[in-house]
Amino acid sequence: MKKNFTILIIIIALAIIVTILLLGFKPTTEQFKDADGNIIEESIAIIEEVELGNMKQWITIRGKDTSNPVLLWLHGGPGSPQMSLAHELDGKLEEEFIVVHWDQRGAGKSNHSDFDDQTMTVNQFKNDAIDLIKYLQKRLNKDKIYLLGHSWGSQLGIELVNDSPEYFYAYIGVSQVVDSHRGVKIAYDWLLEEIQHNNDQTSLNKLAKIGVPPYSHSQYRDFAQLVNLYGGNLDIHLSKLALISVKAPEYTFLDYYHLINGMNRGGAPLHQNGEMLSINTIKEIPSVEIPIFFFNGKNDYNTPLVLVEEYLEMIKAPQKDLIIFNHSSHTPFLKENDKFSEKIINIKEQMDF
Repeated sequence: MKKNFTILIIIIALAIIVTILLLGFKPTTEQFKDADGNIIEESIAIIEEVELGNMKQWITIRGKDTSNPVLLWLHGGPGSPQMSLAHELDGKLEEEFIVVHWDQRGAGKSNHSDFDDQTMTVNQFKNDAIDLIKYLQKRLNKDKIYLLGHSWGSQLGIELVNDSPEYFYAYIGVSQVVDSHRGVKIAYDWLLEEIQHNNDQTSLNKLAKIGVPPYSHSQYRDFAQLVNLYGGNLDIHLSKLALISVKAPEYTFLDYYHLINGMNRGGAPLHQNGEMLSINTIKEIPSVEIPIFFFNGKNDYNTPLVLVEEYLEMIKAPQKDLIIFNHSSHTPFLKENDKFSEKIINIKEQMDF
């Protein structure tokens, strides 16, 4: 027994060593090269740590041509960065934009060992974002940028656009947060109907234990797992996401520990006394000064399509549109990536100055 245990420990240790060697100790990002293997002179491909809101945070800046405009991606969560997925998803976008991914404070590479999660406030995230935008303006010699926000990032994004429209050409809200309380109620009614239709007593018991909305943050996390089980949230299995993520040269072995830690924390520090934030952009942001475009999955019950349609109908903007992804839920960039990229590029082509 003791011998078998020793062998097991050795195997685990070897597996850890191999994993570390494969993932590396130093983050890198792949360069853009021509047919002869030479780095394309006008391209940019960097990963770096910059100071935002008096805290070191990580970004990648990638584009085949630095004359292209900047597209800044605000990830969801908080705690669910896109940087480790970009190598799989951003190929077409990097042909037409300088794509910037940012691991926000408390997420991924920016979830440092000594991170103070009490700094996770909406205002702090907004201030961090403005610091980053100003840095990109100077670093890349750009007057304005395109802003994309997904899920939590769409809450952040629409507020930035409302507060500081002078920084942006246009805003793309992917799975736009509209009315948090109504959204959960819509999702609850849909989920209850789906569970009953499938005679799923196990899920029905879980839902009964969670109760009816409004929810605390911890209740909502349990509820969201059921929504995901019935296809209303993530569009691909977490195991597939993990397989994509571990191939990212931008992430080291230790970064994945910080990534998982940040995802497990989620947005809990944002919710005082555990109560979910009350968000209602219909009331709070009835108009914006720049073009806006909403991207939403037809089957999304994290940020339900019906609310996004309602918001688009009432919001005043110089230009507005809704692109529906009929085969997607909350993450159309995963399920319908080609269409997703093409629609973003179409927006740029509409607005080329």
